[in-house]
Amino acid sequence: MSETRLHGAIPASESLENEKSIDFSEPTEDVVPASKARRLFDRVTSFLTRFGVETNGIDPIPPSERKDPRLYQMFFVWFSVNMNVLSFGTGSAGPAFYGLGLRESLITLLVVDLISCTIPAYFAVFGPKLGMRSMVQARYTWGYYGSMLPSALNVFSMEGFLILDCIIGGQMLASVSNGRLNDTLGIVIIGLISLAVTFFGYRVIHWYESVAWIPNVIAFIIMLGVGGKHLVVAPAPGPVSPSMIITFATTTASSVISWCTMTPDYGVYHIQNASRLRVFLYTYAGFFAASITAHMLGAAFAASALSDPTWGSGFDNGNNVGGLVEAVLSPAGGFGKFITVIVALSIPSACAPTMYTFASSLMTVSYYFAKVPRYIFAIISAAILIPIAIVGATRFYATFTDVLSIIGYWSVVHGVMILIEHFIFRKDNYAAYNLEDWNRPRQLTPGIAALAAFFCAFGIIIPCMNQAWYVGPIAAAGSGDIGIIAGSCVICILYPVFRTIERIYSKETHLTSQDI
Repeated sequence: MSETRLHGAIPASESLENEKSIDFSEPTEDVVPASKARRLFDRVTSFLTRFGVETNGIDPIPPSERKDPRLYQMFFVWFSVNMNVLSFGTGSAGPAFYGLGLRESLITLLVVDLISCTIPAYFAVFGPKLGMRSMVQARYTWGYYGSMLPSALNVFSMEGFLILDCIIGGQMLASVSNGRLNDTLGIVIIGLISLAVTFFGYRVIHWYESVAWIPNVIAFIIMLGVGGKHLVVAPAPGPVSPSMIITFATTTASSVISWCTMTPDYGVYHIQNASRLRVFLYTYAGFFAASITAHMLGAAFAASALSDPTWGSGFDNGNNVGGLVEAVLSPAGGFGKFITVIVALSIPSACAPTMYTFASSLMTVSYYFAKVPRYIFAIISAAILIPIAIVGATRFYATFTDVLSIIGYWSVVHGVMILIEHFIFRKDNYAAYNLEDWNRPRQLTPGIAALAAFFCAFGIIIPCMNQAWYVGPIAAAGSGDIGIIAGSCVICILYPVFRTIERIYSKETHLTSQDI
């Protein structure tokens, strides 16, 4: 199954079917002689391909290669990713970090999940329709050079998610070892397992995600069975202000919407003529069913931990989500510890797709990065996240809320801009994305409009921030963290204006490709 050459470039790696893929990663037509390092990478790549390791890069997948009809996989991928202890930790932040009661937390989570899950679910449609990874598609809004900014931000975002996942996994493994295993070794174990799954690539990730949800569902059911009698409708420890609810809602929405920068990546080999509605519904169902379940369970157990000494001790004042899970399951004895370990070892269900997109995004940042095989970036990701996670584990919730909120600020603004470009300027027409131009800077939009709108949006986001390390004047006035809302409104107003001006002055025509 060989990928079609869209324009002249040098041969590169191999496709998922172990046949030659074409390297589209050079922005010019010049042929560059292979260096010694490149030849070495090619030999290693050829060797790894024999064992099923995915070695293709960020090349758009031609329509002839999009043949996978199993759209239901999109449900399992995103159900597994979100039916996870990290989502449990997100829900627990309401009572543990923001001082909300259980009732306020559950209502907030219900409203936020119903709305926010629609965004990554819609972005999933771009995968089979265009065959492009998310950060490659961003070039049609940001331009070739401008897209380097969201690609770089996505690299940091994916690494942030990985750090949080590994911290929780390390805490869970440490909690069942009775002091024989600390967080550090647990973090290393989770990081290496995630690397092993990611190393083999797209197909292995899809297979893994189809079964990785099972232990988490079983564990949550057992947690309810063992600890259900201790759950209480705990009130807030103090007065609840609208700003507290808004800030918690912002953090939760950030954790869900920020997946929009990677959901297209896991449908690029699915059939091109897939029903948009089916892709959306499968993805939305996966996101919502998992998110609402894990979020609400996290809120319920965290709120009850405030009145249960055993749970409270394991929770460590909200800094040890893994310890809370182990404390809830502790009455089950050895079986409870076994379930805790299984849940910890299933955390790579969230890490593997994240590490995969880390590599794709880094390859989009620079032409030179695109020449490096994907598996090298997976190794680099693991090497970075493990030491940072070890440091961040000592103050989990501060790290947690900082990472999620920062990711949310830029990813939501980016997502809004992509949707405006798609619906207003490309008329919801996938044929308006000329696949042959994905790596031709002069044929893509200049990207000035996107950059200008993005920086203007952050001009209003910064004073609306409410973080542990900075509280903007607008947020301090009592509004809570409304950075995402304010930034999105600015993009909705300014981007259409800037983009219209850009098209006029650049004499840009509405490029079309083959009918999709």
